[in-house]
Amino acid sequence: MTQDPPSRLELLRFARRVFVQQARAGLTQIDRWIADEERRETERRRRLLARPPAPEWLVEQGLGESTAVYVHVGDCHMAGKRSKGVQRDQAVRALADGVDACPHCRPDTRLGILD
Repeated sequence: MTQDPPSRLELLRFARRVFVQQARAGLTQIDRWIADEERRETERRRRLLARPPAPEWLVEQGLGESTAVYVHVGDCHMAGKRSKGVQRDQAVRALADGVDACPHCRPDTRLGILD
């Protein structure tokens, strides 16, 4: 026995049910993406807050040397990758020992050391 093909109305109702299922699945996926992004943003903020404060003073080492070549203020844009954070007294001592003050940030002026 053959069955009559579904009516146009039955096909439209079926299409609606499929669409609703797909829309729910899509919303579920988007909600997961939003939750993941919120988690990443929360972790990023937590890492930023846990980051130690930037050093006030930097001493830059020379290429292939263990000798210091410049003293910088901590946020100096000219400080090289071979710079390390130091305490105020270490920066003063380095300047007193003849390490050059960075001509851009002038740590000697900020430290009150004048020639």
